[in-house]
Amino acid sequence: MTRQSSRTTEIQRSITLHGLTDIMFDRYAGDNKTELAPGQKLNFDADGKTVVVPSVNIMSFLCAQNTRSAAKRFMDARKYMGVAEAILSYVAVSPFQIPLTREGTPVVFHGFDGDEDEKGGLYIHRCVARLPKGIPNPKVRPVVRLPWELSFNLTMFQNEEVSEDMLQSFFVRGGMAIGLGTFRGVFGKFKVAEWKEI
Repeated sequence: MTRQSSRTTEIQRSITLHGLTDIMFDRYAGDNKTELAPGQKLNFDADGKTVVVPSVNIMSFLCAQNTRSAAKRFMDARKYMGVAEAILSYVAVSPFQIPLTREGTPVVFHGFDGDEDEKGGLYIHRCVARLPKGIPNPKVRPVVRLPWELSFNLTMFQNEEVSEDMLQSFFVRGGMAIGLGTFRGVFGKFKVAEWKEI
């Protein structure tokens, strides 16, 4: 749907992404000292068990300037910051907490038994990252297995800096090259399964 008023025009699209690789989570505790258990590193809806992806993570995927994003990856280095700022200005993603689903049913966390949540389709991934000078940095993070989907609405307000075609290209190309969640690119790859007018 394209809506017009005396001041602005907006487009609204319903988007569904289908995972191509498992998706990993690593929710920040709020400070660098707090150690979270693997299950606490997931993002949850108000019920404390339905796994969600915050809409700000979609915006980060599109236009973050301090980490990998579609704008940074696919735009000329001299132009991407302006495009990233335009996306922040003219694009909105809703709802605020987007439920992660598996074949249309919300993914629910039931707790880990060892490294597995068989009922929920999650597992714990353990690896060691290397910091500068070879210092080991153990990482223990929760992962949601395939299949997974994410459905949300995108609103873009009329502007001269970013177009719907550009946004759609960012999702299509970025789904493979960047992905969602943490350890993006290895985990969280997706394809655009639906992009329709609402």
